[in-house]
Amino acid sequence: MTAAPVRVLLADDQPLVRAALRMVIAEADGLEVVGEAGNGSEAVRRTAELGPDVVVMDIRMPGMDGIEATRLITGPGAAATPRVVVLTTFDDDDYVYGALRAGASGFLVKDMALDEILTAVRVVAAGDGLIAPSVTGRLIKEFAERPAAAPPPGPGTRLAGITDREREVLTLVGGGLTNSEVAGRLHISVATAKTYVTRLLAKLGARDRVHLVIIAYETGLVEPSR
Repeated sequence: MTAAPVRVLLADDQPLVRAALRMVIAEADGLEVVGEAGNGSEAVRRTAELGPDVVVMDIRMPGMDGIEATRLITGPGAAATPRVVVLTTFDDDDYVYGALRAGASGFLVKDMALDEILTAVRVVAAGDGLIAPSVTGRLIKEFAERPAAAPPPGPGTRLAGITDREREVLTLVGGGLTNSEVAGRLHISVATAKTYVTRLLAKLGARDRVHLVIIAYETGLVEPSR
């Protein structure tokens, strides 16, 4: 039986961007665009109406921005719980880390190849998180030092329930390593590395791998380089 396609909502205030994404998604296997939105408020409303699997969200939009829209879409009491992928221009956007805190599961830049964006949508729809490889270190290292409204719990409390081996795995994930790379570094199987990541997600209440990276930085397991 053929799997149902991943249903995508496009939220961007630039019609040309939406048109380009819609065109390439229409030609891709296993993906379909179910709606569009030109601002954050419309994105929240259309998400509730259409129940997409993934929302591709711009950050800078008139009225409600993508950060607040992401928070409303993924937060408690949301009418639907899709995954949100932030798609924006990194070099002039200081709000990406805020979007990840708000619940986004991925961060992509608009100059990525379209097939890379399609891959990212599929990865996020499958339950994982993804940050554009070209800016993974640059993004997290820059924004990890920007505090939230309240200081996050230190490693002594937030990581109290994890084992020493899980702490090692979290440190490596925070450094941007894949499961295969974690396995190689720790001399364990890829399946075992994946099991450790799954346990960390459950113990730390993280949505996905992206948020494990954030936790690794917030708790000091990985130090941002200056």
